[in-house]
Amino acid sequence: MRKAWLVASVGIGGALGFIALLVVGTYMAAGSLASGVGGGSVGLAKGAVPATYQPLVQKWGNLCKAINPALLAAQLYQESGFNPRAKSPAKALGIAQFIPGTWAAHGVDGDGDGDRDIWDPKDAIPSAASYDCKLAGYVKDAPGDPTKNMLAAYNAGAYAVIKYGGVPPYRETQNYVKTITTLSESFARPVGRVQPSQQAAGAIYYAQKKLGTPYLWGGNGTPDQGGRFDCSGLTLAAYRSVGITLPRVANDQYNAGPHPKRDELLPGDLVFFSDDLTNSRTIRHVGIYVGGGYMIDAPRTGAVIRFDPIDTPDYFGATRVTKDGAKALPTKPAEV
Repeated sequence: MRKAWLVASVGIGGALGFIALLVVGTYMAAGSLASGVGGGSVGLAKGAVPATYQPLVQKWGNLCKAINPALLAAQLYQESGFNPRAKSPAKALGIAQFIPGTWAAHGVDGDGDGDRDIWDPKDAIPSAASYDCKLAGYVKDAPGDPTKNMLAAYNAGAYAVIKYGGVPPYRETQNYVKTITTLSESFARPVGRVQPSQQAAGAIYYAQKKLGTPYLWGGNGTPDQGGRFDCSGLTLAAYRSVGITLPRVANDQYNAGPHPKRDELLPGDLVFFSDDLTNSRTIRHVGIYVGGGYMIDAPRTGAVIRFDPIDTPDYFGATRVTKDGAKALPTKPAEV
């Protein structure tokens, strides 16, 4: 739910024509820009890592050439959602989800306080980076990309990477490598233009048909809910209509792709709002950008789906949704 800083004064009749122009413009932009997502940066995107852990991820993510801060952040997010008390059914523990046996062999005293605490991110995050770099060293002579080989070793073991001369032909391992490398793009600070989404216009078209629909907390637009939505339910349904499955909650939707700057926004980008502008895990509202400084959103109880301005004090940032980025996101939260 989002604070109503301002109320957009766009009439529904005029809005449809406004949106029609934006949809055409979005298709033209998506078809005419050929440049890919900017890469090569080891900086972290704004707020992508909780502020408490960002210095640790930035520091230890540069421990060796096979990793970078964005990749380390993607691993931590995939493993635990940055939850330092996470527990898995396989008895993996903490923010980096170490199994006790692996921790005993590879845990390090990252903060120099004389102990190695699997529950302490100041130990667990350095240990994750150190373990990654050790695995990279084990497979350094294998052909192929060193980072992908390291990730494959993390999933399948160094011997399998050496045996097959690179990422082994195991579906689970190949999916793991693709997931982490793709997800890392949503944690990296872009260094160039972010490619526009081909699906953006369709998502906008879906959302604009819902203008005037009453808000419902937890609403997914189902018949038993009267076709009503909350903010992330609307964005989920809009992108599902073009074949992209987003997570249910807004702060996870933030990681569904790279993050354009405010002056780079294009129609179809998801825009996010929070009371803590340093931590994406505190995001509490999301809308679909339509251009001209406005979004379509389901704002709050008692309101309807409508146009709202995005330039408010709680504006957090944006995500340009990609199909691979959405597929890379965890589907189940870690057990606590």
